[in-house]
Amino acid sequence: MSKRVYVGNLSYDTTESDLTGLFEQAGEVESVNIITDRDTGRSKGFGFVEMGSEGADKAIAQFNGSELKGRSLTVNEARPREERSGGGRSGGGGGRGRGGSRY
Repeated sequence: MSKRVYVGNLSYDTTESDLTGLFEQAGEVESVNIITDRDTGRSKGFGFVEMGSEGADKAIAQFNGSELKGRSLTVNEARPREERSGGGRSGGGGGRGRGGSRY
């Protein structure tokens, strides 16, 4: 069974190949995904590595707090993805109340 590992505090020039090379030291890497800004394509400074359960546990213990490209990594088990709503903001209308009559 595989686990997703969150990797945070990445240098903006870290590549998926860099992460693959690092995490292969702990076990077989199934996939690597660095999250990028939709508009600019620039890294957001975090990503996810998917690997076998044993390798993931070893990687978390081995790489959390370690340095990559001058940055101290945050490595832990990824939380389940939260559902996102597709629309913008919802909310009640403003406007004026329809209070009683004035004397």
